[in-house]
Amino acid sequence: MSDIVITGRGIISPAGRGVEDAWQGILAAKSAARVDDLLVDAGTAVTLACRAPDFDPDAEFGRGTSRRLDRYTHLALVAAADALADAGLVVGEGAFGDGLVADVDRDRVGVLLGSGIGGAETWASEYPNYLERGPGRVSPMFIPKMLSNTAAGVISMRSGARGPNMTVNTACAAGASAIHLGRDLIRSGQADLVIAGGVEAGITGLSVAAFAQMGALTKNDDPASASRPFDVDRDGFVMGEGAGVVVLESEERARARGATIHGRVVGAGASADAHHMTAPPEDGGGAILAMQRALQDADMAPEDIDHINAHGTSTPLNDKTETYAVGQVFGSHRPAIASTKGVTGHLLGAAGAVEAIFSLQALATGTIPATANTARVDPEIDADVVVGQSRAGVVDAVMSNSFGFGGQNASLIFTR
Repeated sequence: MSDIVITGRGIISPAGRGVEDAWQGILAAKSAARVDDLLVDAGTAVTLACRAPDFDPDAEFGRGTSRRLDRYTHLALVAAADALADAGLVVGEGAFGDGLVADVDRDRVGVLLGSGIGGAETWASEYPNYLERGPGRVSPMFIPKMLSNTAAGVISMRSGARGPNMTVNTACAAGASAIHLGRDLIRSGQADLVIAGGVEAGITGLSVAAFAQMGALTKNDDPASASRPFDVDRDGFVMGEGAGVVVLESEERARARGATIHGRVVGAGASADAHHMTAPPEDGGGAILAMQRALQDADMAPEDIDHINAHGTSTPLNDKTETYAVGQVFGSHRPAIASTKGVTGHLLGAAGAVEAIFSLQALATGTIPATANTARVDPEIDADVVVGQSRAGVVDAVMSNSFGFGGQNASLIFTR
């Protein structure tokens, strides 16, 4: 069977918009966290967040369209349009141009998007409106704006893709799960091309207050060091927003149309912790299974992996458990581990897809980025964590881990 390859990439994240800008932001290893005016006005205990770069959705998609969509769909459209353009699959000017190129069978182009929350801003604005002004003043667009499947649906409307269209919610593993399932749609013969990825725009007073009450967010109010994966003083994550989208197709098809191949999706593994709503088991059992299954799917040995883009949330339990699980899977082999969340914060349902693109960049450039803000690796973490400076070398295979609330785990393996 022909390998499944990535021919298009689109990203908008706190590290930057566009693959090159975002990658340079990661290599700069400077936190994107800032004091967020919305959170200050909301009076939340935590006021730091990692926002995506500003853009004008009216200019990008037209005023009529943009005003009927939640911010999370705006972000998804930016990333999807850029991914299709990168893949050479659209004609005409502007976002999505005039639709997909003529020689693509639109009935066999799928869209598979992951999101943990969906239209959080719509919930945050409409519920007070309902309370203050009454049921008769609720927006008729409330439901379509907040549904988590709206972004995937609108991508199909804008591009003309009429193949399988689905939304997956495995919380913080959702973006990676979407790429896994998108690959399998092609392998099973249900689609020729799949637009796959993840998106999140959940920075609202209510969401941040809820995560803070759970104890998941950092109490560190210094933006420059708030998100510090694997650091001995880490105490929680910073919420981020963004979207990452890739175009998947068979290598045979990609070569036949002369497409640029950015990498191969050679392995994918999924598992459940069957343990707790928010905390991983101390033995890392679910993470171990996901990584082992990805290696088995790729027909690779642990020694074949050069770098792990870790879930690395900067929470005490996640970082310790993940690196313990890596040790159980990889034994004496010590792949270089880094977390890009030191720059971006935690993008929740978008994280796995955005980090998949960063994994592709590590392959393409032979560069493993340093984990930003990590001054001293926790002595209880026995792993080769890249800190300080990026590390150059041959990078032939990267594993990217994503672990979600509810104990839902996803591991992807990419090669050049």
